[in-house]
Amino acid sequence: MITTIRDLHPNDPADAESVVRVRRAALPFMISTARGVAFEVASAHPDRRFRLLVAENADGLVVGTAQVGIVHDSPEPGQGFVNAYVDPAHRGLGAGTALLGAAEEHLGAERAKDAYAWVLDEPPHRAFAERHGYRASRSAHFLRLDLTTATLPQLPGTLPDGVELRAGSAFAADPRPLFEADAAGTLDEPGDVPVEFDDYENWLRNTWEHPYLNRELTTVVLVDGEVAGFTAAHTDGAGRYSSAMTATLRPFRGRGLARLAKTDSLLRARAAGSTEAFTGNDTGNAPMLAVNARFGYEVCATETRFTKQLRERETAR
Repeated sequence: MITTIRDLHPNDPADAESVVRVRRAALPFMISTARGVAFEVASAHPDRRFRLLVAENADGLVVGTAQVGIVHDSPEPGQGFVNAYVDPAHRGLGAGTALLGAAEEHLGAERAKDAYAWVLDEPPHRAFAERHGYRASRSAHFLRLDLTTATLPQLPGTLPDGVELRAGSAFAADPRPLFEADAAGTLDEPGDVPVEFDDYENWLRNTWEHPYLNRELTTVVLVDGEVAGFTAAHTDGAGRYSSAMTATLRPFRGRGLARLAKTDSLLRARAAGSTEAFTGNDTGNAPMLAVNARFGYEVCATETRFTKQLRERETAR
């Protein structure tokens, strides 16, 4: 039985480690560290109304966790999110229901109109979401590549005229060009909730300074000195690497720059000791799925985006 739903104790490393344990059991294809968990809470924008909830059983063991808040940078107000995870060894005992109830109560207090959640695309998980009033929309794949056995392509001996490859760390003095490229690439990402990506200071705090971001393994492609594309690398210090975002700006597409960036980053990741590479793609993003398939990535799981209307939308006047 679940006895307690509470907020993470952000200054307690053991509490953060408990969240990591649950996440790795529930979603082994996602990067998670105690430092990253604590960072989520400490760096959250005030308007996000972010909470990281945990579920404890009668023995005081953390068996589930949930992230909940408001999509504060959406031009459409009232968009909420909740993502709940339960340790597979403790499912069916009420942790998921208790976490979801607490999360929806929080969103209701913040006057959220809708709640969006990612749910593993497996019958028990889909049934759970549907029982609680959520309805399915789009989906996305998690992909995995074994870097210990993968045959990675090699970089060309000579890059095309005007093309350069640089590590993300080369932009430490002025990362704004990467922010602008990230903002441009995000506009083309499939999504249910529109986002206005224009807060540079927030990007610095939550993206550039994120403990998962490995600037040395992040690859930026320049064309005639201008940022044309990039692949952002996340690592956990334990051999796991994840492509957090790969994008080519519109004027530079069709030249193979995304593949070039990923090739460079993956080669350097393996040389640095990474043994597993993960990434994620919307199931409708055929170009990136094709790029990743050529590297040897294989689908290891699929998530479906579910949504629930929490309260009636205001009638237009």
